[in-house]
Amino acid sequence: MAVPKRRTSKSRQGHRRSHHNIKPKGIQYCPRCQDPILPHRVCGNCGFYQGRDAIVMAEVEEGK
Repeated sequence: MAVPKRRTSKSRQGHRRSHHNIKPKGIQYCPRCQDPILPHRVCGNCGFYQGRDAIVMAEVEEGK
């Protein structure tokens, strides 16, 4: 069984783990309702995607 002869230094350990960082999600805003959405997704608030209504959202009447 392979056993390391020397302890791995913090520098070498950090170089190996350099790709383990967390990347922030790219948040965009809906051009119609300005709600934050992920790119290439239909807006969950108004159903808008690529210049058209991808999902027809039912208007909820308030006050009833």
